[in-house]
Amino acid sequence: MSSSFGLLLRSLRQVAQLTIEELSHASGVSVRAIGDMERGVSRGPQRRTVEALAEALRLDDARRVELAEAARAGRPRPSGPVAGACELPREAGDFTGRARELELLRHLAEQAGTGEAAVAATISGTAGIGKTALAVHAARHLAELFSDGRFYVDLRGMDSAPPAPGSVLSRLLKALGVAEQRIPGDDEERAGLYRALLNDRRCLIVLDNAADEGQVRPLLPASGPGMTIITSRRSLGGLEGVRQVPLTELSNEEAAKLLESIVGKQRIAADPDSTAELARLCGNLPLAVRIAGNRLQSRPGWTIGQLAGRLEDEGRRLEALAVGDLAVTAAFTLSYQQVSGLARIAFRRLALAAGSDFGAPMAAIVLQADLFEAEDALEELVELGLLTSPYAGRYVFHDLVRLYARAQLEQEEPVEAREAARRRMETWLLEVAVVAGRWFEPGYGAPPPEWRSLVTLDSRKAASEWLQAEGVAWLEALRSAARQHEHTVVVEVAESMHWFSDQWKRWGHWREVFELSSDAARAMGDRLLEAVHLNYLSWGLCVCEGRTEEGETTALRAFELAGEIGDLRQQGWALYYAGWPDYSDPAKLERDVDYTRRAADLLLRAGDLEGYPQAMMNHNLTLRRAGQTEEALRRNLALVATLRDPSYGGSPAIISYALGAALGHLGITYIALERWVEAIDACQQAVSVLRGNPFPEALAHTTRGLGLALREVGRVEEARQALAEAARLFEEAGDGAQAADVVKKLEEIGEN
Repeated sequence: MSSSFGLLLRSLRQVAQLTIEELSHASGVSVRAIGDMERGVSRGPQRRTVEALAEALRLDDARRVELAEAARAGRPRPSGPVAGACELPREAGDFTGRARELELLRHLAEQAGTGEAAVAATISGTAGIGKTALAVHAARHLAELFSDGRFYVDLRGMDSAPPAPGSVLSRLLKALGVAEQRIPGDDEERAGLYRALLNDRRCLIVLDNAADEGQVRPLLPASGPGMTIITSRRSLGGLEGVRQVPLTELSNEEAAKLLESIVGKQRIAADPDSTAELARLCGNLPLAVRIAGNRLQSRPGWTIGQLAGRLEDEGRRLEALAVGDLAVTAAFTLSYQQVSGLARIAFRRLALAAGSDFGAPMAAIVLQADLFEAEDALEELVELGLLTSPYAGRYVFHDLVRLYARAQLEQEEPVEAREAARRRMETWLLEVAVVAGRWFEPGYGAPPPEWRSLVTLDSRKAASEWLQAEGVAWLEALRSAARQHEHTVVVEVAESMHWFSDQWKRWGHWREVFELSSDAARAMGDRLLEAVHLNYLSWGLCVCEGRTEEGETTALRAFELAGEIGDLRQQGWALYYAGWPDYSDPAKLERDVDYTRRAADLLLRAGDLEGYPQAMMNHNLTLRRAGQTEEALRRNLALVATLRDPSYGGSPAIISYALGAALGHLGITYIALERWVEAIDACQQAVSVLRGNPFPEALAHTTRGLGLALREVGRVEEARQALAEAARLFEEAGDGAQAADVVKKLEEIGEN
């Protein structure tokens, strides 16, 4: 029986009057393989090989079945899985979360056997993210789908010399019931036998902690009804036909649930706020959360708040996240030891960055390398799970990994090298910030032709994206410059942000930027510069943070300074901000009417043709609030006429925006007077002008006014379109409250 397949194949070939070479050419099976089959060396070839031979021999159905049965009979018939061999490891019993990933793995398991290719999935992620826990949990809960057994092998991918595929295949073959003496000595034959066995078996194989694709590829079945789950700190993106399941940290709720499952509901319920804080300090990393939970479990006298307090100190956090033989640091070290020289330096020095995320140019600066070398280093760190790359060009540290990188930096690099890298980074950040900010400044725009950097700032959009993406970083660099008393640098950076800040009002840090710059101007003894930046600071307080009382006080200080040196322009701007509306304080309205009137007069006298229209619009708004709507209309019409006069000077771009804004104010004034047709006309003119300007909020307010006026005259469909556009513009500008108000008005139209 051992050679029946070979004898049958030879007889069928002879009947077909084919030589071995001709059969090889027709079937795609090698001459050597056919010879081995006919001599009985290879007694049970795989199903695909048998099908290829049958097709080349043009066998009828009966002969095909006979040949397939002969091949099946020639394959080794192990006694079945060996108890205790390659068993799944113990599961903790408190597995939490990962519902989406478990659903995906179940879906893949149900697909196993329905197609030609075997099903395989890789679970990847940083150290301690819970890859093994997910794989083992999934294997246990998918047991009913794999009647021929579930098998587990630790591939020890972080070892200095991980086991070779051949030795792993030997273990798996033994676990599948193949006697040791029948396991081939050749690695390729072992792989062939392994694939042949799994071709007809519904098994689940868990290959844990893989080193790389080369270690895994020989262990993947080509076909069959089984499934293979591979875990690795690497993405293993080179594996073909494998579904990737990347893991990130747990959600806040999942991390709290894991803590609860370890220490008990009663203890968690006693202090839910500290539980949330403890999970945050653990970075929602499953390993860190488990260590924290185990520490609490072994110390029943501790409160959750006490452990959270110990973790507050970043310098001691990693040290505190250790219990018994579990330690976060040890898990990260295994990955760090795999990293090459340049990537190691990048990993350490990027801990200097203020934010948890950064781009490749910053890595190039701290490495003193070119951009391509920096990108290669970052990609290596991503591949090992020490960084993530949520989207192209940006790289992110997990909070705990960043602390580990900082510790390695302090241990492995002298203070001088660390400080030099920091200074390079901060200097570069502030230089680029100035150039990017000046894109929005009248008189500057695009960078000068001779300017060179590692980032491309070829448009306002690119400049804005860089300033926002690196906001945390350049702000920390600005703080550092202030601490170093680099007053000129601080003022220059803040000055470059003057116009850009209007585009990003909801950043949340403009008050600090302009506090630093006004302090720097004061230290320089430059009263005019101090007045300018106090006015910027007043804007940050009033417009960005709604702190109008502080904004008024700050603006009046700027007014005083500007008065001492006789600068009408800064006096005008100071009163402009002093008169910023405070809708919560009706008593301020009378002062605002006075402030805004005087601001417009001063700016006109100072010849500030760009500032005057803004001050006049602010005054008109204040008049409307004071009930002087007809006077506001008269002044608004005069302002529009002034701005349309070709002889009126100033920057064309700024005057164009001012005209659009003034027309928008005119439309809103007509709405207040219930003069709907005139309101529609003014708002439509305003929208036409404002579409070409970079301030979406002015366009949003005007479009909303247009929609309201259209509704009043019964042009319902046009009103819906205008209000929908206004809601979108408010959302884009980050003003969710205004967007919600517009949506409510849209719903009211639908109800009528």
